[in-house]
Amino acid sequence: MLGIDTGGPTASLGVVAEGRICAASSGGLRTHCAGLPEAVDEVLAAAGITMRDLRAVAVAVGPGSFTGLRIGLSYVKGIHLATNHAIVGVSTLDASSLCVSASELVPGSIVCPVIDARKGEIYTALYRFVSDALQKVTSDLVVPLKDLVSRLDGETVFVGDSKAEEARSLTLESGGVATSVGTARFELRGSFVAAIGAARVANNDLDNPATLEPLYVRPPDASVNSTAIRSGEGDYGTSRGRAYPAARRSR
Repeated sequence: MLGIDTGGPTASLGVVAEGRICAASSGGLRTHCAGLPEAVDEVLAAAGITMRDLRAVAVAVGPGSFTGLRIGLSYVKGIHLATNHAIVGVSTLDASSLCVSASELVPGSIVCPVIDARKGEIYTALYRFVSDALQKVTSDLVVPLKDLVSRLDGETVFVGDSKAEEARSLTLESGGVATSVGTARFELRGSFVAAIGAARVANNDLDNPATLEPLYVRPPDASVNSTAIRSGEGDYGTSRGRAYPAARRSR
């Protein structure tokens, strides 16, 4: 299973098989559009396979960079047309939440992935660690950073890059309990896109390539005035209640 995430400033790719990460890569491309095919070839070669060996392809559908998400999704739809591989769309936040090792969590703690949404806001969602799994307890959100802190209750592990560190610092300043996960693990999110995708393929839960679209959480600027953007849980969120295993992961 190949996983692709192009919704951030760096692309993250991974290949998983039989519950293990076989290969992973993350880094800046010349542009996502120009560099993505070469990056995919390299991660497949590192895993010792070719495109034809894949059972399916998973792609992060957001939230994230509007342009980056569209490029990744278009590329994966092209793979489907060329190979007839099944494709699966995966929430970037769901995949990011799995970048935390279960050994770093205690029952009841919160995992909080943080992605820069610009305009003074972040994309985030909250996941509670219960019974060796992560239970998603909010929709995907777009909120100011200070509003995120007001939602937290108990020990929180932040996942992400500089914005995750900002969230940790602000939480500590407000008297909360928080740690952060650095970019080294966050860069594995493409592998966890693949892992979630593999679980869905095993359950025959596939997406229709013709109708699969990015999850923006808020509308693009070109389609709506910024004053119409609503923060918090709303029409652009995902359903609650998803759970993903957080314990059996290979590094």
